[in-house]
Amino acid sequence: MSISTDRFISFEGIDGCGKSTQARSLYDFLISHGQSVTFVREPGGTDISEAIRNILLDNNRQELADRTESLLMTSSRAQLTQELIIPELDAGHWVIADRYADSTLAYQGSGRNLDLEWLIKLNDFATYQIQPKITFLVDIDPMEGQRRRSAENDRIEDEGLEFQKLVRQGYLKIAERFKNRIIVLNGHQSVEKLHKQIKSEISRSFNFENNA
Repeated sequence: MSISTDRFISFEGIDGCGKSTQARSLYDFLISHGQSVTFVREPGGTDISEAIRNILLDNNRQELADRTESLLMTSSRAQLTQELIIPELDAGHWVIADRYADSTLAYQGSGRNLDLEWLIKLNDFATYQIQPKITFLVDIDPMEGQRRRSAENDRIEDEGLEFQKLVRQGYLKIAERFKNRIIVLNGHQSVEKLHKQIKSEISRSFNFENNA
């Protein structure tokens, strides 16, 4: 499938890292420059994907098997990619994703100890081998992520601190493997400083004036 992913940007990180705030800020920055932008989140983003999200994050579904979780995650992603991401990219629009395929490699690969190479192949199948042009990994200490999160956790957030440590380790390994695409940011910086770094990278890569 020949789809340009030059305008496809994703944000990754453990729970509580602040990636959603930065993804939204980039969305606003691009809009301020007159760009056509679609914002998506994972899991979710379409009616079918949101229904899968409800299963995945439901605290009453503790019996959900690790392999089932990985298949549901990629099923949600496949629907989102086909129904929304591909058409938007094909139209020349920007797509900003609050999580994408790397989340499965970190959460189900490192966190659930599933085979990473198998998950990469599963992701390739689900995403039609479409990858973001740039992925911003907002990296923080899991203790800080736990402190930032609300008292009401979903099923995956409820896995606790040790799980988040494994996920963070997974993200850092993935960042090293795919360093041509993944930019690691220090999430302990202020929201404003992080946003400035992201704007600078986007402005440099896409010849925008960094004045918004």
